[in-house]
Amino acid sequence: MRRDGADGEAAAAWSLVVPLKPLVRAKSRLARAAGEEFRPRLALAFALDTVAAALACGDVHDVVVVTDDRSAAERLAALGARIVPDTPAGGLNAALAHGAAAVREGRPGAPVAALNADLPALRPAELARVLHSAAVFPRAFLADAAHFGTTLLTASSGVELAPAFGGASRARHLASGAREITAPDVPSVRRDVDTGEDLLAALALGVGPHTARQAPLAARTAAGAGGAGAAVDPSGPVPPQVRASGA
Repeated sequence: MRRDGADGEAAAAWSLVVPLKPLVRAKSRLARAAGEEFRPRLALAFALDTVAAALACGDVHDVVVVTDDRSAAERLAALGARIVPDTPAGGLNAALAHGAAAVREGRPGAPVAALNADLPALRPAELARVLHSAAVFPRAFLADAAHFGTTLLTASSGVELAPAFGGASRARHLASGAREITAPDVPSVRRDVDTGEDLLAALALGVGPHTARQAPLAARTAAGAGGAGAAVDPSGPVPPQVRASGA
């Protein structure tokens, strides 16, 4: 995480806004693969690994998490994130706009990026490459691994974020005038996790320590439920690829 210096060089570093639903409602599509009891634990693990990796990125000034979940807020604040309550309570895009406004109350000229909370394989170096690419455009976005949704949306200094996440958000962000980032070598920034198959794909990339602690049971459950065919033997041990948060 970059800090402001006397020469002001760091003043242009990105502020990231990460939305997180209350854990009891988060990652509902994972229920079939992970089980209803296990699903909230995975949602929290994803968010912890996402925020830890974002904070380890040299181009990131700070991370604001918009959430009303108290237990998640405590864990994320302990990592160094700033917690902003979801006072609009108007859904994902309202939460992101609220977070961006909170950032610019303190740093009016801050470039802002909205980042999904479900990127457990996120690597700081790949995030930096995306942010470097985004910096030359007023607004830019990165599509998810399916090229259907969006995992990151950026707005440069003085430009409104105007988020349009959810469902076919890639098409909506394109239609809004945001430029698509086409970098081919940033799989960890594209790999959001909504299903059991997504989880196994993230494990193959290498996940952060919080997800890795939950992964053996999750991967066995996902494979047993048919989440990714024969990718994992549900009867055997699951040795997940693990990386350090800052790797």
